[in-house]
Amino acid sequence: MSKYVIAIDQGTTSSRAIIFDKQGNIVSVGQKEHEQIMPKAGWVEHNPVEIWDNTREVIGTALSKANLTRHDIAAVGITNQRETAVVWDKNTGEPVYNAIVWQDTRTQDIVDELAQDGGVERFKDTVGLPLATYFSGTKIKWILDNVDGAREKAEAGDLIFGNTDSWVVWNLTGGPDGGVHITDVTNASRTMFMDLKTLEWDQSILDAFGVPASMMPEIKSSSEVYGTVHTSQLLRETPVSGILGDQQAATFGQAAFKRGDAKNTYGTGCFLIFNTGEEIVKSENGLLTTVGYKLGDQDTVYALEGSIAVAGSLIQWLRDQLGIISSAPEVEKLAASVEDNGGVYIVPAFSGLFAPYWRSDARGAIVGLTRYVNKNHIARAALEATAFQTREVLDAVNADSGVPLTELKVDGGMVANDALMQFQADLLGVPVVRPKVTETTALGAAYAAGLAVDFWSDLGELEANWQEDKRWEPQMDEAERERQMRLWKKAVSKTFDWVDEDVK
Repeated sequence: MSKYVIAIDQGTTSSRAIIFDKQGNIVSVGQKEHEQIMPKAGWVEHNPVEIWDNTREVIGTALSKANLTRHDIAAVGITNQRETAVVWDKNTGEPVYNAIVWQDTRTQDIVDELAQDGGVERFKDTVGLPLATYFSGTKIKWILDNVDGAREKAEAGDLIFGNTDSWVVWNLTGGPDGGVHITDVTNASRTMFMDLKTLEWDQSILDAFGVPASMMPEIKSSSEVYGTVHTSQLLRETPVSGILGDQQAATFGQAAFKRGDAKNTYGTGCFLIFNTGEEIVKSENGLLTTVGYKLGDQDTVYALEGSIAVAGSLIQWLRDQLGIISSAPEVEKLAASVEDNGGVYIVPAFSGLFAPYWRSDARGAIVGLTRYVNKNHIARAALEATAFQTREVLDAVNADSGVPLTELKVDGGMVANDALMQFQADLLGVPVVRPKVTETTALGAAYAAGLAVDFWSDLGELEANWQEDKRWEPQMDEAERERQMRLWKKAVSKTFDWVDEDVK
């Protein structure tokens, strides 16, 4: 019997393949970064061909590091950067344009145009999302409207669309030679086109966007056998049997299976997901209603999500654009060298503000500067920005759900930063808990794939795998907590209304 499951984690900055054993432990990892293409301010693209080439390479790396072959692998799971849109020719496999990344804001004019009839919440009752540049739908429309010949080819049935999960699965299962064109319910729920109740594409919304239904992948559950890897690939004939968008995958990997369970992932962006069980909860406080997961023919599990556009990428900005640090870990040393932020607050509204504000007119700001401030204070303020944004999202979750959170499970690259996790617990007033395996995104995809082929028997077995690594208890008094939040909210207010017609 095969002893392992492999997860392909197609992320915003890199593609990875991680092999897990039955206990959910990491056996080996292959990882390769891809280029971040920024042709204009607010535009962010990836090369889909580079992503697929890297995916094949990291699968080989992970297998060779562990000295394994396809015979040792029971199933393949996929997790991916959601909302990043790829449109390609189904006959040749060639993308018609680069992938337009979730952070990209070029489609604001399309959002404004669609919002003229019914406002930004025009489709929210059906799809759980406001009109925003964030989601895949406006990106598909932009490609059809702006790439020569794209609309004609799409209407002739030659072009197909997918988030990067669909792109990877299509290529993995054969591409033009019989590749499976599918997505799962979690990715479909991020397009603006899927009806949350029926889990089907809504034809009237596709018509409003001018997107032919023939472009759309078939919607499947998050855990079932979709097909097998093509005979030309290293993992040939291995079942591909799990897909979860990255944040839902992290929630699944954290074993947050019960109503009221929540996790926060600190990655390029920051994403808090709160499990609402089989109930679709409509947010009154700027959150997204989304699908948490669906296992085979079992009932759909829904969630509320708070999406923060900039978290780890703010630290990358300090390194790559400002040169304040030479490596990401250095930020913790600088931040630890000062007692507080020196009165500085950084609001990283590089792509506008996501939850709970949804202000596309906002732009980033550093406020509270005095001659006293040095780069250490700025480093600390950059770390604290993630914690402040998380507190605002959690306040919205508590208001919408009516079930106050008692602790927060955390994962992602930034949870290695002890100072940030302590400040997060202080701001929230509840414990913050880190698991032993922090690669929960890939683990969630592996779990979904393994369940479909009986590598794991049920959710109880997955819950038994979860182990606590570290816990941070709040130490800040209530008065200081509220003072800090008051100053943060004042800083946020300074970012509004920056973008005029002549300022992009």
